Order: sequence, then C-alpha cells, then structure tokens
Amino acid sequence: MGIPFAILAKRAGIAIAAMAATLAAVPSLAADSFPNRPVRLIVPFAPGGSVDIAGRLITEAWGKQLGQPIVADNRAGASGNIGMDQLAKARPDGYTLAINNVALAVNPSLFAKLPFDTAKDFASVGTMGTSQHVLVVNNALPVKNVKELVAMAKAQPGKLSFGSAGSGSTFHMAAELFKTESGADILHVPYKGGGPALVDTIAGQVQMSFPVLSAALPHVQAGKLRALAVTGPKRSPLMPDVPTMAEAGLPNYAFETWFIVSAPTGTPKDVLAKLNQTLNAALAQPELKARLLKEGFEPLTMSPAQADAMLRKEMVRWAAQIKQAGITPE
Repeated sequence: MGIPFAILAKRAGIAIAAMAATLAAVPSLAADSFPNRPVRLIVPFAPGGSVDIAGRLITEAWGKQLGQPIVADNRAGASGNIGMDQLAKARPDGYTLAINNVALAVNPSLFAKLPFDTAKDFASVGTMGTSQHVLVVNNALPVKNVKELVAMAKAQPGKLSFGSAGSGSTFHMAAELFKTESGADILHVPYKGGGPALVDTIAGQVQMSFPVLSAALPHVQAGKLRALAVTGPKRSPLMPDVPTMAEAGLPNYAFETWFIVSAPTGTPKDVLAKLNQTLNAALAQPELKARLLKEGFEPLTMSPAQADAMLRKEMVRWAAQIKQAGITPE
C-alpha cells in the first residue's frame, strides 16, 4: 500500500523548508569562512601616484586584520577606468576589490561613455583617508603668492599653463576649482601621470601644477618649486608655513582628495561588513596612522553606507563643477 498523499505533501513541505533555511544561511556561512585565500586590491593608476601609495600603505596592516594577504595589483589606464572596469566584471565574493579617489566620482561626467555604471556596479567597502594638494609654481615665475599669480593670469589670459596627471585626475580637478574661484584663465596640459607633470613644472614647460603634498614636498624642500597654498581647510603639518587657499585670498576654495575602497555590486553584505571592520581596525593602528600622516594622508573611516552616500554626493558635486567649467565629456 502506498504512502498517503497528505503524508507525502507534509514530508515535501519539510524538505522545502529545510532547503530554504540552508540557502538563507549561505551568506553567513560565506562570511564565516571568508577569506580563505589572498584578496586582490586593484590599483587603477600607475605605480608611484597617490592612489598607489595609499593602497600599498594599507595592504599589510589590513591583511593582518583580515587574516589573509591583500595584494595590490596595478591596472592603470584611461583615468582609472580600465581597472574599475575589471572590478565591475569581477566575481562579487569579496576577493577582488579596488581603491580609487575622486576620479571615481568625476569620470561619469568627464567621459561620454564608460564601460560600467559607477552608481550601480560598485558597492563601497569603506574609506582609507584624505590628502591635500598644493599649488606649486616654477621658480622662474615672478609671483610670491596666490594674489600675484591670479593677477598675472588675468593680465595674460590663456598664456599661463598648469600640468596635470591627466584629464579627470585630482591634479586637474584641483586646478579647475582654482580657475572657477579665482576667475583666472589658465591652460590645461594633461600628462600621463603626476610625475611627468611635476618634472615639466620644475623645467618650466608649464608654470604650475597641483600635486598631492607628499609628491611635491621633496621638490619644495630642495628649492626646485615654490609652494603658494595648500588646498585643504587647514594648514598641513608637512608644510606649516604654507597658507591655505582661503588664507591666500580664495575664501570659498577647499579641495581634498579622498580614497575609497570598492567591491563589485552583489558582494554579500556580511562580507562587506567584515572587510569594513578589518579596514577600520587597520587604520586605527598607531603605526599605520603615523606612516599615513608622514606621507600626507589623514586617516578617515566610514561604514559602507556612509562611503556610498559620500560617493553619490561627490558625483553630483563634480558634475556641477565640470559643467560650470565648460569641460566637454570625451
């Protein structure tokens, strides 16, 4: 005699419920076992730049907190878009991440077509810190402060030039904000990296640039460049005698680049939470904080939700700035 239908249905219901419970537990099980192999951190810029320095500074301390090595992997090109495209296409399991800066918020407005959707394809892990830039000029330029530089630029519209690390780079955006706030007409000369832009500023091929503090400091100390103002809201301990832009005569100017760590959208929330908790714990280590400050970085920690909100706010801000500057998307 066969088993009654009611009993079969009851057994099937129990089996389905057990299967559903097992599936619901998968993310937690994944987080409990994560990570069981090294994590790849894409650096979408060339070695030696601020994003590369920031990424390599945090990998060791973060890896110790996470329990697995974090390996920096430079995938430079197209103002960071090549590396971020790789992240967008990576498996969302927490083993592929990327570190980026303001370029992540700028590029959607600077490029007519991107191979990814910044607002949809990335989930924020957290933030690493901020860094000021500094306005430096060639020593042959007969100006000693920002007011004199602005006066010269206005008297000779389009004759002075600034070098950047490429269109959309933080060098570029810092300079565009300077042009907006000062009314100066200065020509943009993009380079394939911040290093070449600084070399040509020293040589006089361009008259000024806006590098990060750590990159400019040795050249300023050696007397090869003259620092006129730092871009943040307060003076830097690395250059305590250099005024802020506000002190130098541009009260509404404030620019700091931030560094954000992202994962592909779809990465389990508990994996993101574990990555965030270990990243923040690493940034709290006194030894790492000291190293970051020495390189001109101010540690900054955020939750994934806070980092996401910051990114979206910055995308809106830079879209407006790029439109105001009259920059046409490439």
